[in-house]
Amino acid sequence: MRFGSVCSGIEAASVAWHPLGWQAAWLSEIEPFPSAVLAHHYPDVPNLGDMTLLPERILSGEVEAPDLFCGGTPCQAFSVAGLRNSLDDARGNLSLTFVGIANAIDHVRSLRREPAGVIFWENVPGVLSTKDNAFGCFLAGLAGEDNPLEPAGGKWTNAGYVLGPKRAVAWRLLDAQYFGVAQRRKRVFVVASARADFDPAAVLFEFDGVRRDIAPSRQSGQTVTGTIEASLGRSRGAGTPTAAVTAHRMISFGEYSEDGTASAMKARDYKDATDLVAQPIPIDTMNHIGRGDNHSFGDFEPGAPSYTLTKGHSHAVAQPVGFTRCDHGGDAVIDGTPTMRCGSNYSAHLAASIPNMAVRRLTPVECERLQGFPDGYTQISWRKKPADECPDGPRYKALGNSWAVPVVRWIGKRIQENLK
Repeated sequence: MRFGSVCSGIEAASVAWHPLGWQAAWLSEIEPFPSAVLAHHYPDVPNLGDMTLLPERILSGEVEAPDLFCGGTPCQAFSVAGLRNSLDDARGNLSLTFVGIANAIDHVRSLRREPAGVIFWENVPGVLSTKDNAFGCFLAGLAGEDNPLEPAGGKWTNAGYVLGPKRAVAWRLLDAQYFGVAQRRKRVFVVASARADFDPAAVLFEFDGVRRDIAPSRQSGQTVTGTIEASLGRSRGAGTPTAAVTAHRMISFGEYSEDGTASAMKARDYKDATDLVAQPIPIDTMNHIGRGDNHSFGDFEPGAPSYTLTKGHSHAVAQPVGFTRCDHGGDAVIDGTPTMRCGSNYSAHLAASIPNMAVRRLTPVECERLQGFPDGYTQISWRKKPADECPDGPRYKALGNSWAVPVVRWIGKRIQENLK
């Protein structure tokens, strides 16, 4: 399998998919530091730079039309923490450029009598709730609809499926904390293709019992048929999927689970994840400090996954370095609950039993591990300085903008299985 990657960043796709035997045909990144990381790790893979030039270059034959095309167009235009300018933002419009590249690849492959490509896209959950229906525009572009798709009930749910005149498209919200990294990182993943023998829904969703094909027909219809609804099954814990009817077929699953498949990918016991910190301090002694899911700052439950890594926030951990003495002279200890005890006495001595805490920023290596990268992956020679003097700032930013490698590998494995 050969793939092309846009908005490549530090290339989580290559880290995720090289173990599957996949190889990058080309990359596309314009930021200086990530580009330097790409040149360091993948010197033989061309970095084509500006993605807006790629449709013409692919159509002309200058750039290869690979088997799979992937990218995570800039999320800032869709993030709930940003200005939410969506498609009015040039970065948001790159999602439509992404569709143009996908169309160019499939056009060239069809001329060469090759199977249509597989499309893979990632973005923040905020893309599901923009005022201008950016996600509906993106889905319509991939599916081949003339008008933006509208969600049932006026709101895009966290999982669904579209069968359009051009491609079948599936999407699902997945959280990296269920795939082997101690980080809460919810992202929307989209898989699409025009291949008759490939089912995007079978990649992103797990069904009870034997799966049934749902991809072949792209004829217009007025209803969602019983067969299609049965094929998609029930979303775990969410009841019967709600159906949204468009010119073709679209099904919205409601609140589908975010933890992958329970049989193949189990949630990790993070209290035993001592390998996730660079220093020999058990992670269950730490409070993660950083921007929470509601964009507030504060300490986090010890032993739980880290908040989502971002490019612009300093994530830190607080850890005990000793305990104050109780007012009657005993040592204060933690008894496994929020209550402190001092000998046999509890809350009466709580005010005098608070542990001394030290706060430090997460190291770049810890952030690499939280994203599933090898240790030192972003530690490169930079601006005429050796690798051991590589500054932390650009490493934090590049890692915060990247993908969680284990999630992408899981999706890649399922793509590979379904292509077989």
